[in-house]
Amino acid sequence: MKRTIKDLVNLKGKVVLLRVDFNVPMDDGGKILDATRIKNELPTIKYLIEQKARVVILSHLGRPDGYDVRKSLWPVSLYLSKSLPCNVSFCNTVIGDEVKERVKILREGDVLLLENVRFYKQEEACDMKFAREIASYGDIFVDDAFGVAHRKHATNYALARFLPNAIGFLMEKEVSHLTEIIENPKRPFVAVLGGAKIDSKIKILEKFIEKADTLIIGGAMAYTFLKAKGIEVGASLVQDDCLDTANNIMAKAKELGKKILLPVDHICMRGKNPKVYIATRMSVNMTGYDIGPRTIKLYADEIANAKEIFWNGPMGMFENSLFRNGTRAIAEAIASSKAHTSVGGGDTVATVNLFNLAKKINYISTGGGATLKFLEEGSLPAVEVIQEKIR
Repeated sequence: MKRTIKDLVNLKGKVVLLRVDFNVPMDDGGKILDATRIKNELPTIKYLIEQKARVVILSHLGRPDGYDVRKSLWPVSLYLSKSLPCNVSFCNTVIGDEVKERVKILREGDVLLLENVRFYKQEEACDMKFAREIASYGDIFVDDAFGVAHRKHATNYALARFLPNAIGFLMEKEVSHLTEIIENPKRPFVAVLGGAKIDSKIKILEKFIEKADTLIIGGAMAYTFLKAKGIEVGASLVQDDCLDTANNIMAKAKELGKKILLPVDHICMRGKNPKVYIATRMSVNMTGYDIGPRTIKLYADEIANAKEIFWNGPMGMFENSLFRNGTRAIAEAIASSKAHTSVGGGDTVATVNLFNLAKKINYISTGGGATLKFLEEGSLPAVEVIQEKIR
């Protein structure tokens, strides 16, 4: 068990460097379009404030190539000012004399948000000199940035090597919940996996063949499986270099007595003709973009009998309204099921929000790659580096 902030004592007056994930969508004017990630972080920040710590917050925003005013965390500091019962200030840099001075005058129970750490190339390079400089400003490091916990970056992984450390409430909740899914799922356990490519999900497919009772596959990824079975998929997206992988996964499922459900009909287009077709068999000039009505029923029936469901990845090209129905139908089936439901991944969470189903899902993970990486391997680099709880 990793040490959490509840295990830290005598935080009064201590400078706590808190790494969070405030990677929120913004328009070019700095308006925050979805503050969910900030809201999820407030319990940890409020706890540190209540303990009279001096809180210095570090976060990234997007993937800027050097300084980019559109990726500044300044708007987040304004949001925090309205959400926290303390003084919130902002520093437009991450290292240097200005940061030192701002930390020095920070009062107990107040918050200082530093600028986007990805304005510095040293962040993603996990530069130890950069991390050591930041570490010199604080007394304790708390990591609550689950969304990047699968990365070895300077302000999540390296900082933990220079200071006494712990995980925050959000990180603790994510790790506990995902551990429960893997180690003690309710049965039957149904994993619903979509998206375009198998190669990015080989490990998670292999993990769920072992852990789940049924694996439901949608999205363009399904066409690689169908082609591996010798079924005509026309011009649909296929990863030919993953056909053997698909066959191996299906063989493993058969060996273990697990079910894999694949599409039995498709929403297609023929060539460049804008007309949409429902096809149970695709001709060579057809391209599949979504699951069809028979597949929706097949998948929904399996979902209805589940007691545990994990979903990652859309069933088709959901960003196009012509090919959104399959993803919507499966999202609604999951949301209305009696199972314990969990959703992870950026596109999948966006889908749940798009269809206003978030309140009907038991657990929505804040991580995309981190969620899948943890389910695959049972740990993450930025969690592993945190000190163990004293037993």
